[in-house]
Amino acid sequence: MANITLNLISGRTIQQGVAIEGGKEKPLYRTACGIIELDHEDFKKLGAWKNSNVKVTSAYGSVVVKAIEATQGPHPGVGFIPMGPWANAIISPNTYSTGMPTFKGTPVTVEVAINEPILLGIELVQKQCGVNVG
Repeated sequence: MANITLNLISGRTIQQGVAIEGGKEKPLYRTACGIIELDHEDFKKLGAWKNSNVKVTSAYGSVVVKAIEATQGPHPGVGFIPMGPWANAIISPNTYSTGMPTFKGTPVTVEVAINEPILLGIELVQKQCGVNVG
């Protein structure tokens, strides 16, 4: 399978805001935030189908999310993950003394991850904190 390199950005979305009100531990929150929006051309380069699970890896970590077609664009070479634990797993923790990470311009590699699950937000946070559940 191929992989592609993208410039990752993150931001707030309406779907994220609605889902967060229902609870960060709920499947709806994962559906709203455990995604990466990719340009149509990037899907072709990756050799992936829309709604496939993909692993996104940066210098700061990796996370499995669902790849969906970008709602804005076209923006080939740019991936978008809504703010939340999935984006936080792969962006720089450095806040440059502002109290807020950059959320923009993180180089990432994306590869197909068909047999890897997309964790619920709570599961992802527990995994990152080294909490053994199960």
